[in-house]
Parts: sequence; structure tokens; C-alpha cells
Amino acid sequence: MNDFPILQLKDIRKSYQMGSNKLDVLKGVNFTLKKGQWTCIFGASGSGKTTLLNIIGILEKPDSGEILFSGMDAGKFNRRQSAAFRAEKIGFVFQSYHLLPELSILENAAIAGRIGNMSAGTAKARAEELLVKLGLADRLTHRPTELSGGEQQRAAIARSLMNAPSLLLADEPTGNLDPRTGEEILDLFSAMREINPEMAILMITHNHLIAGRANSAVELSDGVFVPFDKK
Repeated sequence: MNDFPILQLKDIRKSYQMGSNKLDVLKGVNFTLKKGQWTCIFGASGSGKTTLLNIIGILEKPDSGEILFSGMDAGKFNRRQSAAFRAEKIGFVFQSYHLLPELSILENAAIAGRIGNMSAGTAKARAEELLVKLGLADRLTHRPTELSGGEQQRAAIARSLMNAPSLLLADEPTGNLDPRTGEEILDLFSAMREINPEMAILMITHNHLIAGRANSAVELSDGVFVPFDKK
């Protein structure tokens, strides 16, 4: 058993070339996330939150710096290793759900298990178990367009938990929901540790109230993390 944090970021930097201008988005981000911890990254629109989440999710490479998952250097992963690690160890929850409209929510969730090398039967059983726990027992055969926004996000959360990830990345998961439904989704995040107690959650938001629900919060400002001000 190793005692490494789930995630360590060391001096992460990222820039984009915008015509003749260089835009420095991340200017040396340092961060540690431990097992079972729920941390929110707060920041204004355009502050680089989504860029950082993409880098942590191994969807985009930083210009420099180290990303360590339980002590493993993600910078040394090849493309195949990155895809396998992402499928098995990282769950994603997005603002826009990203459910396949032609499939039932049971099939949507089960696909993640198949990508994680589960057998078809195991993936179906796991998907059904999670969807039932998330309050969708009577919606298993429904397609996304037949569900409310809150139900679609619950289905997306079930999909993200299929492979018992070590790290769950959530990008504005309540952004498309009304306040009451958003609170219900946040309650689910609070309860997720009952399903996977050691899983760490990293959520980005521009909402002070949401950031206050987590165990801890940091603010991304001018390309670096600064202490989060709840005011």
C-alpha cells in the first residue's frame, strides 16, 4: 500500500499562441489532493479552470511541470497508457452530461464499464446497481431526452463511477440545473464516499456557495492558486 496523495501538481504551466500574442493561462500551479478529499477550484470565467481540469484528466499536456497520480508520473505515459489510465482511474462529470441520445441510460453507463474492460454482463449489473443507488430505478430503459436535467446528471454521475475511479473530475456539474436540483446533485457528491470512500473529488465552479460545500477550496487567479475567500 502506498501513501502517496491521489494527485500532485508541481509547477504546471500552460500557454497558448493567439496570433502574434502569447497567452499565459497557467503560470506555475502547485496542488495536492488526498484520498477521500473533496476540493473545489473556484475561479472566474476565463481563469483557466477547464484547461487545468483537462490537463489533470490527461486530455491535454502542460507546457511544463509534473502531474503525479499516486506517485506515478503521468508525463511518462504514452498515448495508450494515458487512455487506459483515464478509463480506469478517472471519472468525469460535465456540465452538459454528454449522454448518447440513442442509448438508454443503462446502456450509457454500461459503456464506461466496457471501456474499462468489464464483461458485458458485469458492466450491465454494475450500471444498474449505481443507477438504482442514485434514484433512477424506474428510468433504466429511458433515453436521455426522456429525462429531466437532474436525472440526466445522475445518470452521468453513475457512468463516472462505473470503474470505481480514484479521482472524480467535475466541471460545473450544476451549471445547467435550477438551484433546487443543483443542491440535490451536490448532496450526491457528499454521499459518494459511501459508494467509494477513498475516491477524491475535484470540482471546478465559479459559484462561491458551491465551493463552500466541499472539504476545501482554492481559487485560480492569474494562473496560480491562491487561498479561497468565501466572501
